Amino acid sequence: MIFLLMKNIGFKLLSIPFLYASLVFLLVSIASNPHINLPMLLGKNRDGTFPIWSYIMFSPFLVFVRIFSIFRRILSNEDPYNEICEGVYVGGWPYSHETFPPKNPAIIDCTCEFPRKTGFSSNGYLCVPTWDTRAPQPSELESAVKWACRKKAQGVPVFIHCAYGHGRSVAVMCALLMSLGVVDNWKDAEKLIQKRRPYIRMNSLHRAALEEWAKHRLSPLRRRGETNVSSVIMSNTLGSHSSNWE
Repeated sequence: MIFLLMKNIGFKLLSIPFLYASLVFLLVSIASNPHINLPMLLGKNRDGTFPIWSYIMFSPFLVFVRIFSIFRRILSNEDPYNEICEGVYVGGWPYSHETFPPKNPAIIDCTCEFPRKTGFSSNGYLCVPTWDTRAPQPSELESAVKWACRKKAQGVPVFIHCAYGHGRSVAVMCALLMSLGVVDNWKDAEKLIQKRRPYIRMNSLHRAALEEWAKHRLSPLRRRGETNVSSVIMSNTLGSHSSNWE
């Protein structure tokens, strides 16, 4: 509309950038359609960086989403992140040190439109590129959960983020809480997260992906109290062996 308005009043050269921006947004809309779902369109690398060609080609969209995200989060007064259980955080894109959790956690980045900020997390980074309002694939949930469990086993905290910490990152967090044995199912995980971060809002795509992952996942479920039971069994076994040896 701005392009047509400026063209009609005689500003033909000035109207061209608006035409280009509208075409870029149209392309993004098509690529983010659930039936197409092509997050790699923007070219985000596995290390969280964007190539030069992506900045040039998609600059109207990439600049817009960053500015919009910062202003939206400032106006919302929502916490940039929340700790859901010990050493496990969920939140929005960390654009500054004030929006990044303490203890230098490993990062699971669920965005395809935001870059990894330099200097954050020397403890590891995993990119699960996903469009806003869309859900990671069940296989991506599985990979993210395994990666996060390895980090937790090493004593490294984990920070899962998307743009605002409301949908994509929450879906991954639900799967992680199940695999850590904090909850028994993803529905209980969603309720737990909502107590810590009230403004989350997973949609039907997030829930469908979690349901599919829960049916076919490969990562083992650690049930609460499992470690203690195993320890008791092991100690009893060792005790009986000691008695026999004596």
